[in-house]
Amino acid sequence: MKLYFLRHGEADWPGWKKPDDERPLTKRGKREMRDVAKFLDRLKVRPDLIVTSPLPRAAQTAEIAADYLKAKVRKDESLAPGFGRSKLRTVVKRHRANVLMLVGHEPDFTNVIAGLTGASLKLSKAGVALVDVDPESEEAKLLWLLPPKIGKK
Repeated sequence: MKLYFLRHGEADWPGWKKPDDERPLTKRGKREMRDVAKFLDRLKVRPDLIVTSPLPRAAQTAEIAADYLKAKVRKDESLAPGFGRSKLRTVVKRHRANVLMLVGHEPDFTNVIAGLTGASLKLSKAGVALVDVDPESEEAKLLWLLPPKIGKK
């Protein structure tokens, strides 16, 4: 199975007074996500489903990606901060598909990808990684990791 890990776009609001879990994407974050989504569309990325953390910054990222990739979006609490390999198993079982795009947060995604593949990496805001996973054995291979600036090329 193919798993795309898409980290949410920029959501840094100086002077943000509300809970962290309520932060939306910034204008720059939305623009950057549109660039990344357009690039993924040019690569013919076609997830069967996009599954996102329910936090606004992730849900907005998922909606932008879905618009370009022509995919449906489902929210899943398992992708909220604190996501790990056991929650990945739950998500994969709950949303059966050959190609899933997961939208979530750091450091969770880096930790899960590193745990699955043994790779040393850091997933940037609006960055995306493609991992090929055998769901039975959980053996996995990192196929590629793209920073968001690739979308501007």
